[in-house]
Amino acid sequence: MKINNIGTSGMNPYKRQMNKIDQTSKNAASASDKIEISSAAKEMQQASSTTQARQAKIDDLKIQIENGNYKPNPKDIAKSIVSYYTKH
Repeated sequence: MKINNIGTSGMNPYKRQMNKIDQTSKNAASASDKIEISSAAKEMQQASSTTQARQAKIDDLKIQIENGNYKPNPKDIAKSIVSYYTKH
């Protein structure tokens, strides 16, 4: 019994799939994403940065938490959560 090559003239179909994968990875490697931030966006970032007083308060809270001295008031937290969600 004789079996003739039909179709791809003896090329391994798995090799063909690997060639496609290699080509797409080469194309993906050559293309790169770029991000450009406008000057207006940079100004907005600087304007929204924390003030010195706020940063001092944050640093003080961090120190209290690290030392174990920070005791949050659960009632105040609950009130602020409720007021936040009732406003929105």
